[in-house]
Amino acid sequence: MGIQQFRLPDVGEGLVEAEIVSWKVKPGDTVKLNDTVVEIETAKSLVELPVPFAGVVSELLVPEGETVPVGTPIISVQTESAEASPEDLVPTIPEPEETGGRTAVLVGYGPKTTEAKRRQRKPSTPAAEVLAPPVPVSAPVPEPVVAPVAGGNGSVHVLAKPPVRKLAKDLGVDLAVVTATGPGGVITRADVEGYVAAPAVADVPAYEPAPVVSGREDTRVPVKGVQKVMAQAMVASAFTAPHVTEWITVDVSATMELVERLKSDKAFKDLRVSPLLIVAKAVTLAARRTPIVNAAWDEQAQEIVYKGAVNLGIAAATPRGLIVPNIKGADSLTLPDLCKALNDLVATAREGKTQPADQAGGSFTITNVGVFGVDAGTPIINPGEAAILAFGAVRKQPWVVDDEIVPRWITTLALSFDHRLIDGEKGSTFLADVAGILEDPARALMF
Repeated sequence: MGIQQFRLPDVGEGLVEAEIVSWKVKPGDTVKLNDTVVEIETAKSLVELPVPFAGVVSELLVPEGETVPVGTPIISVQTESAEASPEDLVPTIPEPEETGGRTAVLVGYGPKTTEAKRRQRKPSTPAAEVLAPPVPVSAPVPEPVVAPVAGGNGSVHVLAKPPVRKLAKDLGVDLAVVTATGPGGVITRADVEGYVAAPAVADVPAYEPAPVVSGREDTRVPVKGVQKVMAQAMVASAFTAPHVTEWITVDVSATMELVERLKSDKAFKDLRVSPLLIVAKAVTLAARRTPIVNAAWDEQAQEIVYKGAVNLGIAAATPRGLIVPNIKGADSLTLPDLCKALNDLVATAREGKTQPADQAGGSFTITNVGVFGVDAGTPIINPGEAAILAFGAVRKQPWVVDDEIVPRWITTLALSFDHRLIDGEKGSTFLADVAGILEDPARALMF
């Protein structure tokens, strides 16, 4: 008999930490190999983890709601095998150079690390106490990377972890000019984001404390998981890609009639048909004429990458934040297959079960703001893409037809695009094509 510890694994997306959402077992439970024992929230989705050995649960090492780094022991299991040392609990991992610069891991195991330090929870204390440095712990933590950054007097050594260095690069921030607030002079994500958001010194108004309202207290909610990644991605996109947005208002009465006919079609039995389906189809068709909207800007290689397929992202608001799962090869699907894919995407997102792989590799995004009763907006482009289409509310409005005012179904489309690779002509052509298909679905035969 022996005790083995299961360490929090990297589930395949290069993630550095995760939150323990819910335990599926308790001490004393018997588990078999690959039984699901815990649900975690990574920066992208909820993931259920299987245990890599069989035995009896002896201890849950991390409570629900706590966020810990990859490699942290999270559960102890008493097994039939002899007791293993901490070094034996994780398989040997190839060096980064053997795996193209990324540490290879197996699902169910974490990378081999030294004892990890758990992230301290934010105490609910006054601001002065919140700013106090955390109490040091005896367990060592991975050392931050010392990045040489050119300064005014030569090379300056800056302490920053790789994710922070990447964030700074994406935002165009010189780490040498960022004030470090982390332990030992380490530059944190908050330091970089604060530097970007900070106004010029001359623009800072004199501080005036807000009046205190009796009986009311501030509530602090940690930014983590999906919401944290969404915020970082939007900041990176907004400060990297020069956004341009165009609008068009269109009569979609013919599309609404088509939706009603499809609802009674045998090919769409048991499927939910909505105007979003026709918008999605119109996007894939219009992208054939203007393929640059389905491209991406590669800053490092200084190249424009035309995507081989339209991996159509649909922005989905979930209880844990905004995610953008995508339908792989949407341009090759028939209308019934596209409808089924949309139904499955929405259902999975609502359940909070969208996996990281379903959110990776998108090439164009639709955000359906109309479901909230909103007419239009200026959406921010999803990182790694060139454009995003906002689909507004469909309303009956007075419209001029043959010099007469009649009630028609009207909507507004707004296209934001990256002006580095999409000029006004290309953006306008694509938007007009999408609008033309929605106004007259038979026009799709031209594409």
